[in-house]
Amino acid sequence: MASILQTTDRGLYCPVGDFYVDPRVPVNRAVVTHAHTDHARWGCRHYLAARRSEHLLRMRMNDDAEFEFLPYGESISVGGVDISFHPAGHMLGSAQVRLEHRGEVAVVTGDYKLGSDPTCESWEPVPCHLLVTESTFGLPVYRWEPEQVTADAINAWWRESRDAGLCCVLYGYAVGKSQRLLAGLDPSIGTIYTHGAVEKGNEAYRKTDVELPETTFVGSLDRKHDFTGGMVVAVPSANGTPWLRRFGRISTAMASGWMAVRGARRRRAVDRGFVVSDHVDWPSLLKAVELCDPETVWVTHGYSAAVARYLQEIGREACVIDSRTRSENDEDHSQETVEGEES
Repeated sequence: MASILQTTDRGLYCPVGDFYVDPRVPVNRAVVTHAHTDHARWGCRHYLAARRSEHLLRMRMNDDAEFEFLPYGESISVGGVDISFHPAGHMLGSAQVRLEHRGEVAVVTGDYKLGSDPTCESWEPVPCHLLVTESTFGLPVYRWEPEQVTADAINAWWRESRDAGLCCVLYGYAVGKSQRLLAGLDPSIGTIYTHGAVEKGNEAYRKTDVELPETTFVGSLDRKHDFTGGMVVAVPSANGTPWLRRFGRISTAMASGWMAVRGARRRRAVDRGFVVSDHVDWPSLLKAVELCDPETVWVTHGYSAAVARYLQEIGREACVIDSRTRSENDEDHSQETVEGEES
């Protein structure tokens, strides 16, 4: 299997096709799982990605970059390696990268989640010999509620806050999480407002025919605008900044998988915490491995040692290829700035 993929200090490398999958640094040819900046590195010369991610990638990458996009399930041969993209369920356009060479198949999940999401295609199992899986929330404590249960809880909080004469501020990273949150909001409760970075993401989603409720960009309004009873969807980096003063009396909440851990809400200094993640939880990670049924599992990004050890205990060949962990601060990984700085 090493002939298909190798681990290098630049990221996963395919020597036969001479390309990298989600490189850590700018390279000549990058195959990209999705448009978040920790996977789609700025500065590469050529990007190959799933068609549904086109608007997001073009919005975020350098102007002189070359792009090539494939529909899900369609393959292209690069240096004798057949490459295809398959839904990952993480965000709009997110994909698992399937590589096949001489009958051997490797699948790189990127970031992924199981279950339904109105803003992106659902994950599907891809049988393979080698599976490269993330493990951001790879511990038994992380187990997500059904989508509708969390959406109902957020809308109930909004109604309660509106009736108390407050404005709600809900934090989630700008591209992916925020649009998923917006899709679950009930616009009959009040007006939905957005931080500038969130609205940019909305534009790309709408261009890709994803239905979102009507939103109003905060920066387009007069400073004296009354936000009482409204919902503001903002990026985590806006929390605790002077930007919040314009909303008057507020109730704040963070939407994150990290909210499943005791003390996370207190550390974030918010009033409420909602457990919402675009990554697999513990049972979903194990289910994904079972359905793909690989001979070997490479574990990366998160609690990789714990996941690899558990897989070994249940009879799977597994190893850690990247010991980098993720934390609550990674909610800000998309490098957004607060609206006052960007508008």
